[in-house]
Amino acid sequence: MEATAKNFIIYISSITASLSYCYFISSKLPKGIYRFISLFPIIYLFTILPLHCTSIFTTAITFSFTTWLTNFKLIRFAFDLDHSPFHPSHSLLKFITIASLPIKPKTTHPTLPNRFRFTLVFQLLIFSILVKLVLTYKHHIHHNIIMVVYCGLLFLIIDIVADVSNNLLFLLTGLELEPSSDQPYLATSLQDFWGRWNLMVTNTLRHTVYKPVRSVFSNYKWAPLAGVIVSFVVSGLMHELFVYELSREEPTWEMTWFFVIHGVCVVVEMVVKRCLVGGRWRLPEFIARLLTVGFVAATGMWLFFPPLIKNRLDVRILEEYTSVTNFVKVKFLTL
Repeated sequence: MEATAKNFIIYISSITASLSYCYFISSKLPKGIYRFISLFPIIYLFTILPLHCTSIFTTAITFSFTTWLTNFKLIRFAFDLDHSPFHPSHSLLKFITIASLPIKPKTTHPTLPNRFRFTLVFQLLIFSILVKLVLTYKHHIHHNIIMVVYCGLLFLIIDIVADVSNNLLFLLTGLELEPSSDQPYLATSLQDFWGRWNLMVTNTLRHTVYKPVRSVFSNYKWAPLAGVIVSFVVSGLMHELFVYELSREEPTWEMTWFFVIHGVCVVVEMVVKRCLVGGRWRLPEFIARLLTVGFVAATGMWLFFPPLIKNRLDVRILEEYTSVTNFVKVKFLTL
């Protein structure tokens, strides 16, 4: 725990110092290549920052919040892509907050509803039960069932981390944040699923990859399709880097192929919808949801989870979670 606390201090200090540099120095340069060059050392620092973490969990959080989201926001800031959401006219605190947090602030009046707290407690309870189930009975349960449990754990951990961040931010600043996902299990198509899953990543890729690519090929009808493909490829490469920084092992490229396949399938789906009576024909909702979730789960079992399992990252993550919860229980009981 001492090492984790030390890493946290280093992380916060690095983020604060780096984004202060962006606020006071880079923002004075005109948007474009010169501002990007000034930001490149910060982007590089944020890319290698997770390699200095001592646990799987802190590495994952640092990568997700900083290497991915903040770096992409800095790219957006460098070129002011689609009107970057954080601006030098903001206060330094607001600039750092919006640049480093995983989710954009809501525009509505902030509140902290009881349902928000209840949902977090319920998610933690379900997550703990599933973790206990996997660690205790993993060798006695069919491999495919474990994979299904992992799908649930992945969905829960993203929501839990986002909800904890939301609560902390509300207590510190009074801001309420957008949800991390929008019920992706109710998606009726792959396009719908990826529009609901991990909303901040989706939003970031939309502004930094999809829209610029579509703009470059704006004279062609297939420009939106190119934007989708490139967005999924970039997402795959970022996930590949994520696994590397967690495991420090040579990439297997399974993660990349997972997202490439989904990108191609989304493009095919878009073309088919467009051809079938202008997109008005639809499968019954129940069947569409079943096929969508089934496809995501099947491809996830095939390509997404194997790199995590081969390096025992799944077990190490669950064991770290158990250690932390046990530590919190002991401290709570001694109060």
